[in-house]
Order: sequence, then C-alpha cells, then structure tokens
Amino acid sequence: MLVTIVIFLMAGLAEIGGGYLIWLWLREGKSIYLGLAGGIGLVLYGIIATFQTFPTFGRVYAAYGGVFIVLSVLWGWGIDKKTPDLYDWIGAVICLAGVSVIIWGPRQ
Repeated sequence: MLVTIVIFLMAGLAEIGGGYLIWLWLREGKSIYLGLAGGIGLVLYGIIATFQTFPTFGRVYAAYGGVFIVLSVLWGWGIDKKTPDLYDWIGAVICLAGVSVIIWGPRQ
C-alpha cells in the first residue's frame, strides 16, 4: 500500500509541477526553459505512473484523478498561496474515498 501511495504522489508532483512550469512560461511570460522543464516533468509523470502494479490502465488513471485533485488543492495552497476553503477540503476527502474504493475494493 505504501509503494502505491508513493508512486501516486511522485506522479502527481511530476504532472502538477510540469503543468505549472508550462503555465509560468506561456501565461506569465517566463523563460522557455521553464516550459521545457515542464515538458520533461509531464513526460516523467507518464513514465512514473506505469510503475503501479495494478493490471489495468483505466483503473490506475481513474484513481490517479482523485489523487491529482487533492495534490492540486495542496499545490494551490502551498505554491499559489490560495487557502483552500471548506468545500475544497470536503471535495478532496470525497475524492480520496473514491480512490480508495477503486484501488483497494475487494475483487475476484
């Protein structure tokens, strides 16, 4: 379980960080090198996600979507200095509950 969580966190940070660097380049006029680094981060995200041990692409990416939402709220709080409100936190908890059902629900 710990390995699964660590891989989700690493993939999420690569995707959000990569997207953020591209945002800075295109939306805020920062250096193209930030955009290139962002592109590398997005490629790393795609690679890191393949290390999950679950057999189906769809299930991994569906679960990752919930993790991405939670990490995005935390990124906005830590990097953009936008404090999440009650509804951000409620939504994040709901997403984590959904991820738990998708990943660890009993199956044959």
